[in-house]
Amino acid sequence: MARGEWVTVRGGGAFGLACGYELARRGVKVRLIETARLGAGSSGGTVGALAPHVPENWNPKKQFQLESLLMAEAFWAGVREAGGKDAGYARLGRIQPLADAAAVTRAEERAAGAIAHWGAAAIWRVAPLFEFGALAPLSPTGLVIHDTLSARAAPRAAGAALAAAITALGGEIVIGDDAEIGPVIHATGWQGLLELNAAFDKTVGGGIKGQSALLRFDAGAVPQVYAESVHIVPHADGMVAIGSTSERDFDAPDTTDAQLDDLIAKARRLCPVLEGAEVVDRWAGVRPRARSRAPMLGEWPGRSGHFIANGGFKIGFGMAPKVAQVMANLVLDGRDAIPEGFRVEDNL
Repeated sequence: MARGEWVTVRGGGAFGLACGYELARRGVKVRLIETARLGAGSSGGTVGALAPHVPENWNPKKQFQLESLLMAEAFWAGVREAGGKDAGYARLGRIQPLADAAAVTRAEERAAGAIAHWGAAAIWRVAPLFEFGALAPLSPTGLVIHDTLSARAAPRAAGAALAAAITALGGEIVIGDDAEIGPVIHATGWQGLLELNAAFDKTVGGGIKGQSALLRFDAGAVPQVYAESVHIVPHADGMVAIGSTSERDFDAPDTTDAQLDDLIAKARRLCPVLEGAEVVDRWAGVRPRARSRAPMLGEWPGRSGHFIANGGFKIGFGMAPKVAQVMANLVLDGRDAIPEGFRVEDNL
């Protein structure tokens, strides 16, 4: 495609906005269409944990995620420069408490995997709890896993920053509906996966509900915490995000309930410094999960000029820089660098 030609992106979540920005950055005219509002699905949440998988049993998904996390600093800096809005990105690392001697041994063994796969780009180590700030969690051993690859971004701020960058680069954002111009990328979240189920007459994906909260506590520039499947993420605006539940069956996609109360209580038990911190936001939404559990990327089979970028699930913002790069290469230049397990066909 030539500079100045149009591409339509359907969907105003992490994948759609990131693809729109990357296309606009390369000189394409972008029309992004979102039927409800930007971040209407899981991309409008609160947590924003950009964290890696364990550095062992390496596979294409983990390699793709690693490359995306390493791209993130330059990606979000470019977004801020283009549109003037900050996504709240910071690579401050993550700590995970170690429950017993066996957990310490496993963590030390995984450090070798980090050296092999992460190289000099980031560190995975066992460290004493006292090295970390007030947000540090309880740890029975007094030790934690500390990785320097994990980062954070404030999801709503990140969405607004991407939208501002798209419009500053000459693109347009339509809330509602409008005509498609040029090739179309469908980044339509969990409801889009349901539409794909109907289109292909088989289950290619669906939605997993999650609930999260924001607590008023200024932890400063300290690592995020992951313990007992709970993310505790300090943000630059003096808030700490707590997330999230994982619900396959749900009656309403956007309401919170006692499951969130339990999650907040667990976070306060893990990090006692949060006891008494005011809950300022309770959020619920549905995350898009492809059948393969990896992002689903590529051409829409049987629909010339249509492409799919979906299935971000819990790691949409972390994967977004690399997803945007791969989709822009495919749509603009016909370069197919989609890794094994990520293709639309892998879910059919």
